[in-house]
Amino acid sequence: METRRGLAERFREGLNKTRRAIAAHLEDVFARPPDDEFFDRLEEALIAADAGVEVAADVVAQLRRRAMMGVWRPEDLRRSFREIIVDHLGAAEPLRLDPPPAVVLVLGVNGSGKTTTIGKLAHRLTHERRRVLIAAADTFRAAAIEQVQVWADRAGVPVVRHREGADPAAVVYDALQALGARRADVLIVDTAGRLHTKVNLMEELRKIRRVVERHLPAAPVESLLVLDANTGQNGLQQARQFQQAVPLTGIVVAKLDSSAKGGVLLAIGRSMRISVKFVGTGEGVDDLHPFDPEAFADALFPALGPAA
Repeated sequence: METRRGLAERFREGLNKTRRAIAAHLEDVFARPPDDEFFDRLEEALIAADAGVEVAADVVAQLRRRAMMGVWRPEDLRRSFREIIVDHLGAAEPLRLDPPPAVVLVLGVNGSGKTTTIGKLAHRLTHERRRVLIAAADTFRAAAIEQVQVWADRAGVPVVRHREGADPAAVVYDALQALGARRADVLIVDTAGRLHTKVNLMEELRKIRRVVERHLPAAPVESLLVLDANTGQNGLQQARQFQQAVPLTGIVVAKLDSSAKGGVLLAIGRSMRISVKFVGTGEGVDDLHPFDPEAFADALFPALGPAA
């Protein structure tokens, strides 16, 4: 298991671009009294990190109220600001995979990092001594099956696959059969990430979910949406669209290391009320980490220091 210190270090590396984007705003803001300029600059810093106007305004309003109640010393303001940030990020929630077998549906638009996330998750669960199987149910996108196979090979995990263009629900059905036959613990399902010429994407996702529920009615089912951190606020609209088709149980924020918009995690926690369960911070098979709000806050705003 990763320690909070280790997670904070991983997040710190992954948030370099986001941190640089707001460093100029925060460099001396907490060294000044909590006047109007202080709060304006703080709001600008949050917006620069793509937390969104609504979230930035709410965070600043909360801190302003605390200042009016007597929280005005720099160290107290820093501590209060950090507490508000952690609260907006929401509670950390692990995957529900017990009792096995469990199913993890992985959703996301093409290019979001969905395939690499599947490979990293398979690797992670294998190292937790879980027997993992992957269903290559993104049958519409050219080379999607081969890409899943490459990542599965890296993780040492078998794949159930059909030909390109096959019915995704049929792939999932066969994978569920194999799940029982192989006595595996977790089935990770790759799903389509775009509209097909003949089939509506969201209806296809609903169909897959129904197949899982009929075959394993009592099994834990996670529906994880992979968002590219670079999409920032646009990722929230993606989440709302997918949520209408399949009840989401968690978010994976991928490509955090290449984005200056890490503050979008604040907006996800506040607006969607869906837990961020993992973040991706690189291209390596080990670069998927469970989300920890406090470690994230420490990494994004290192000058604030840990809560007392």
